[in-house]
Amino acid sequence: ADLSVEECCDKGVEWANKNRICASLPLISESRECSMTQVQCCRSQLEKQSCSDGVEFANAREECDSHLAKNATCEAEYFKTCCYCCLLGKAAQAQGQSCEPNPKIGYQCGIVFRTCCGKGQEGIDLSISDYAPKKETVEISKEELDQEDPYLHDGCRGGGPCSQQCRDTGSSYVCSCFVGYQLQPDGITCEDINECITGTHNCGIGQTCVNTLGSFRCQRDTSCGTGYELTDDSRCKDIDECETGTHNCPPDFICQNTPGSFRCRPKLQCMSGFIQDALGNCIDINECLSSSTPCPAGQICINTDGSFTCQRISPSCGRGYHLNEDGTRCVDVDECSSSSQPCGEGHVCINAPGNYRCECKAGYTFDVISRTCIDINECRRYPGRLCAHKCENTPGSYYCTCTMGFKLSADGRSCEDLNECESNPCSQECANVYGSYQCYCRRGFQLSDIDGISCEDIDECALPTGGHICSFRCVNIPGSFQCTCPSTGYRLAPNARNCQDIDECVAESHNCSFNETCFNIQGGFRCLSLECPENYRKSGDTVRLEKTDTIRCIKSCRPNDVSCLLDPVHTISHTVISLPTFREFTRPEEIIFLRAITPTYPANQADIIFDITEGNLRDSFDIIKRYMDGMTVGVVRQVRPIIGPFHAILKLEMNYVMGGVVSHRNIVNVHIFVSEYWF
Repeated sequence: ADLSVEECCDKGVEWANKNRICASLPLISESRECSMTQVQCCRSQLEKQSCSDGVEFANAREECDSHLAKNATCEAEYFKTCCYCCLLGKAAQAQGQSCEPNPKIGYQCGIVFRTCCGKGQEGIDLSISDYAPKKETVEISKEELDQEDPYLHDGCRGGGPCSQQCRDTGSSYVCSCFVGYQLQPDGITCEDINECITGTHNCGIGQTCVNTLGSFRCQRDTSCGTGYELTDDSRCKDIDECETGTHNCPPDFICQNTPGSFRCRPKLQCMSGFIQDALGNCIDINECLSSSTPCPAGQICINTDGSFTCQRISPSCGRGYHLNEDGTRCVDVDECSSSSQPCGEGHVCINAPGNYRCECKAGYTFDVISRTCIDINECRRYPGRLCAHKCENTPGSYYCTCTMGFKLSADGRSCEDLNECESNPCSQECANVYGSYQCYCRRGFQLSDIDGISCEDIDECALPTGGHICSFRCVNIPGSFQCTCPSTGYRLAPNARNCQDIDECVAESHNCSFNETCFNIQGGFRCLSLECPENYRKSGDTVRLEKTDTIRCIKSCRPNDVSCLLDPVHTISHTVISLPTFREFTRPEEIIFLRAITPTYPANQADIIFDITEGNLRDSFDIIKRYMDGMTVGVVRQVRPIIGPFHAILKLEMNYVMGGVVSHRNIVNVHIFVSEYWF
């Protein structure tokens, strides 16, 4: 039955949608009109599909040149035409230009231009045909247009504003990107992901990552070499020369492919016992020349054509020889290896080809009387010539020994000094001497008289001079000693023997109050409150020396105070001194000097009298008058030994007497602290 034009066209469209090719279109009717309709509808559908693909590619990639379809087919040309026209429309939209195309670009291109521009022409169909019939313009209402095209108000129609993929959400739209792209901050544009930089590629060792739009490819770094070819996935594939016909095997040979090469095998196969050369000729194998002899022992190999034969040999051996294990040749009989010992005790058997002879062993000599070998006493025969020290004879030989303190050299004859110190025989230090050794001790130790090896500690504190080593106390330690000082008030001097007093007043480690004066004494300090009495004021010339402190109070009377003015006492001084305990007191020690400025022998001048009025316990002190450098000096002396700790306050008076009357008096209160000195 004849088919209608619509049925023939539907079959063509169905074949195009299913196979995307019209070259092998099966005709459903013998009718010429049906066949023409079927082919034309198939091609028209392919043109539509190719154009739609081109538009989608332009929206996704923003370019058309990288598309794989670069052949010269009509579908490829339609793809590129629609892709280029879509790019022109998108460019016009991006530049704010009109979406009405130039008529010179063509009718079909104009439709795609308006579609991709997306400014009022979204509803235009992509039917690309120059022969589409023109219909009359019909006015359609908005409600009818909405019913005819439900996607009219779709925000993603015509690709929407998105550069690749668009999804309408009703009130808005959402843009997304294809695999290999990432959405930009503007939410519309998609940018290619460089997998080679981000490290998301899977290229192996020996391959270089090359970025492409939306993807990447792995390119091999080096060539594959002879016999291989590079595949599209950068892998090396063996070239089958036999299949491609690139081999050079002769007609009588068969090509056999091998990895990277090929091999020519002759069609003619040789029989057993022959080997085939490069030209295919069969050559006999000489089995007798092989490394493993094919014949058993005692037989000789004779080569034959394609094989070999074995022939037995039977040689005759003379006296002193016998056949070897293979029975092929005669070998010498070793008579000396037998257990019968043909030469007897003390002899050595020397084998010779076909014979043997007997000789005395080294260290033995042949005795013609007993006809035996007897030992040679080398030590007696060569006295003093074999060994440096001692020679000991042994059966057939000798050995050398050395005296104590020496050891045998490597030559077995000489003796060299033995370094006994290597075995650490001494408790401390060892000095090797020729043939012996000597022990000695480190400083602070002495060698023991008992064994001469051990070192005993020297107690420096117990030596006759030990009491003078340290100023306070000596403590013996192994190999040395240490000096110590009292637990408080002293520290060890830099020489590590004497004790230095700690001046708590200077170091401010005292506990004196603000109104007290700190006075340093040997091994400690004292807090003194030295105030001036009434009608006296403290002088500004307070003197502080190394071991003394002096505070001077000068009379300061109130106006009209007659009794104060008539009082002969003009100054009251407080002096603090620290004295040591003199361990060997042999003579008086001068400790205080009171100086009065006056001529040595003045005429009609006052006499100066010094006196100790208070505090002289056990008469330990006295005062004498002396003239020095134009001054009268009162010298206070310690005349008796005082054992510290001791504290006394001496009250000294210096009186100026004129006419038997004291006209002027100075009082000095001396605070004396006696303590042990460790210096």
